[in-house]
Amino acid sequence: MKIGPIDLGERPVLLAPMEDVTDASFRVLCREQGAAAVYTEFVPSDGLIRDASKAIAKMRTREDEAPVGIQIYGHIPESMVEAARMADHAAEIAGGHGADIIDINFGCPVTKIAGRGAGSGMMREPDKMVAITKAVVEAVGKPVTVKTRLGWDDSSKIIVELAERLQDVGIQALTIHGRTRCQMYRGQADWSLIGAVKNNPRMHIPIIGNGDIDSAQKALDAFNRYGVDGIMVGRATFGRPWIFREIRTLLDTGAPMREPTVREKVALARRHLALSLELKGEPRGIYEMRRHLSCYFKGLPDFKETRIRMVTTLDVAELYGILDTIEEKYGDL
Repeated sequence: MKIGPIDLGERPVLLAPMEDVTDASFRVLCREQGAAAVYTEFVPSDGLIRDASKAIAKMRTREDEAPVGIQIYGHIPESMVEAARMADHAAEIAGGHGADIIDINFGCPVTKIAGRGAGSGMMREPDKMVAITKAVVEAVGKPVTVKTRLGWDDSSKIIVELAERLQDVGIQALTIHGRTRCQMYRGQADWSLIGAVKNNPRMHIPIIGNGDIDSAQKALDAFNRYGVDGIMVGRATFGRPWIFREIRTLLDTGAPMREPTVREKVALARRHLALSLELKGEPRGIYEMRRHLSCYFKGLPDFKETRIRMVTTLDVAELYGILDTIEEKYGDL
């Protein structure tokens, strides 16, 4: 599968962009574990054009996470175009590697974004969505992709026609989350409509499916049943970056990968923590690891007290000591 000139290989599995999750430390780790491409957290177009330091920092990427997409969102056409130009030149503006792909977020369902017409709120204004996409494609030199949903609600699942229109204005790939905006993350993702887009004879760009992929078997089934070109994994990656290796193993060998031992999970948690501290320092590097640390060791017996200590301490030495204790106590489980 290719996005413009970027070859992601056969049946690639990508890391979904997620706010407060897909920072550089996690992106690097997921690439090391087999993700074919990764995406930044959501970068607000209005923040970029106001030169907001937090928005600019989100565009800072590293060579060892490439290929990486910078994802922008907004609802004002002029702001989106200017933000796309800035993302196109992220290496000069924010430092680091920059962007390989410019991704437009037309999928986020949270009220503070969708409620003001951005993210999946744009599903209520498909003409405006297409116009913004066309303007962004014409403004940048890098491949432009879109991530969106099936529609606003059950009565307006417009994705099959919308996909054609987005393709016609020049996007290089389309990721579809198999829910409407009104579903948020409730219920099951409807992959049948993702398959309908992929099997539309008018479509020739890669179609990437997203929603409810939380195991290697589900990924394999989605490829086989719906024919998508790629799969994007989101919430199932929390504290579980090895899910990419699990999926890749089954896709490439036909055999399941064994669950990593606690010792192996501790090694990954240490690597993740070191990257987070390197990139963000103290205490921020610890604060922003907590979402993951609370998930790395799910299911261990008599773990509640240890988990609470792990996600409340701000002492680096203590945190590494807790990881040492977990390894010593649970070893090869």
